[in-house]
Amino acid sequence: MAGHNQFALLTQRRFLPYFIVQALGAFNDNVYRQAIIGLLFFLGVSTAERTLYATLAPAIFIAPYFLFSALAGQVAEKLEKQRLIVITTTMEIVIMSLAAVGFLLQNMPLLLVALFATGVQSTLFGPVKYSVLPAILKPEELTGGNGLVEMGTSISILGGMIFGGMIFQLAGAHGPEVAATAIIVLAVAGNLVARQIPRVDAGAPELKIGWNPLPESLAVLRMARSQVAVRNAILGVSWFWFFGTVLTSQLPAYAELHLGGLADSASLYILVLALFSVGTGTGSLLCEKLSARTVEIGLVPLGAAGMSAFLLDLYFARPGAAPVGGLDVAAFLRQPGSLRIIVDLLGVGMFTGFFVVPLFALIQSRSPASQMSRIFAALNIQNSAFIVAAALLCLAAQRLLGWTTPQLFLALAVANVLVAAWIFALVPEFLMRFLSWLLVRSLYRLRPRGIEEHVPDEGAAVIVCNHVSYMDALGLAASIPRPVRFVMYYRIFNIPVMRWIFRTAKAIPIAGAREDPALMQRAFDEIDAVLAEGELVCIFPEGGLTRDGEIAPFKSGVEKILARAAAAGRPVPVVPMALRGLWGSMWSRRDSRLGRMRVPRRFRARIEVVAAAPMPADSSAAQLEASVRQLRGTAA
Repeated sequence: MAGHNQFALLTQRRFLPYFIVQALGAFNDNVYRQAIIGLLFFLGVSTAERTLYATLAPAIFIAPYFLFSALAGQVAEKLEKQRLIVITTTMEIVIMSLAAVGFLLQNMPLLLVALFATGVQSTLFGPVKYSVLPAILKPEELTGGNGLVEMGTSISILGGMIFGGMIFQLAGAHGPEVAATAIIVLAVAGNLVARQIPRVDAGAPELKIGWNPLPESLAVLRMARSQVAVRNAILGVSWFWFFGTVLTSQLPAYAELHLGGLADSASLYILVLALFSVGTGTGSLLCEKLSARTVEIGLVPLGAAGMSAFLLDLYFARPGAAPVGGLDVAAFLRQPGSLRIIVDLLGVGMFTGFFVVPLFALIQSRSPASQMSRIFAALNIQNSAFIVAAALLCLAAQRLLGWTTPQLFLALAVANVLVAAWIFALVPEFLMRFLSWLLVRSLYRLRPRGIEEHVPDEGAAVIVCNHVSYMDALGLAASIPRPVRFVMYYRIFNIPVMRWIFRTAKAIPIAGAREDPALMQRAFDEIDAVLAEGELVCIFPEGGLTRDGEIAPFKSGVEKILARAAAAGRPVPVVPMALRGLWGSMWSRRDSRLGRMRVPRRFRARIEVVAAAPMPADSSAAQLEASVRQLRGTAA
């Protein structure tokens, strides 16, 4: 696993054509929208007319998301996904051909009609854009794949805005012809690449499509709310769009009024937008490294905290008007305090990537395949509402309250803290995963081996592992891409602070038959129910922490768990795993309780989590013990 990274996906046909198609789509949308602005300047229209367009265009583009997202989700569920992507990119060719006529005729109403049609096409593509990823990626690749998609989208939006904005400046009198040609060429390129995407089966081919937008929209919104974690992940993604809308909508005025940019030049605005976009792309790519190729929602609280911290510092870096005006990029970079502003913009973007990428991966990993496209349709509806709300609130704050852009940034930083705290209070799993991620990554250098190959991507399985320290469950959870239900000795389950983490993670406490037979029976019943639901269960068959670094004989409880599942007609595989290098690290029993209070002798110890091929459901405790012993070897 350590040698893998998400960039390897860009060499594989299952991912590369899809990645190029979605990047070209985002690029072309922004080329088109910025080229329309360029045409307005080319035609010499008044400031009032340009302002009217700036008000109308976003509303025209986003209206289809409200009207047609539910239909788009159903279509994406019913059709084979590669075919649907080809259909939507073919639509793009037709729409951009209409837009090209609008450029050539310099006809603004026609361009706005094409803009609405572009919104329709984007609405149809939206649900398939993210629902296709779980079908073409392994669970451990979801975070890296989403990171690449977010990076590609951020850079494509930025590149499209720059390219579209420069067309009329560079082409001069030939601007309409160049704009018309560019958008058609990009659309055709996207369609040709879409034909190289491998077949991806429909999620629910038998689905009967409902055509009434209002009840269908309410139905997909209800569907998206059925799982608490998914519902609040969707809320988090929508908040990301609210946050991004407020921030990016203020950057033009911020660059001119508070950074001192030239009034008739967008160069400084493009710089600050580029810094935010590059930061977002960088943070998105770093998610895989930080999460060790799991769906690590513990990064979400980290992202929220960083977003507010850097945005707050951006307010204090320049709370008032620019001390010097008329600056180009080079002159701004020479100004005192410019480096601080650059770091803040990069930091806000980077932590935004930490915030949103795990949320997308969580939605994909925990949504049923037969509902995923409709859940992402619900996400698009909610995103649209948040974007509109962000625009209206910005307008109200500036027009009615007289707030400046830095004051809006300050309010957004505070609001981000409050919204994030609310989400984490609703779903403690986010904060629990953050604390466990922080503990594991702070104390250990973790190296998983064999997990991708041997832990099943779906379906029930029992994981058996040696028991070395109080941190074993957290180390295993950080290494396994899927959620795991841990069975642990009740005294470990009840350790202060750790108890909240274990309870939130839905660990199953167990006791010996002589200590508490009722608790033991409840644990066996819960384990069987969890396996019946197709989840992973991890047990430590030694029955307690090792006191000497050696593996104790496995108890027969694991055999009872396997036999009960098999008797119910649900035999499950058993995956042997071994923790290597933990003996002598912090929280093992090599030290006394007093000794564990000091700085550990092996702080940031290198540890390994090793998995072997699954064993059959009728394996004995002795056979499982022998397999774990062989995996661990002499690396206690």
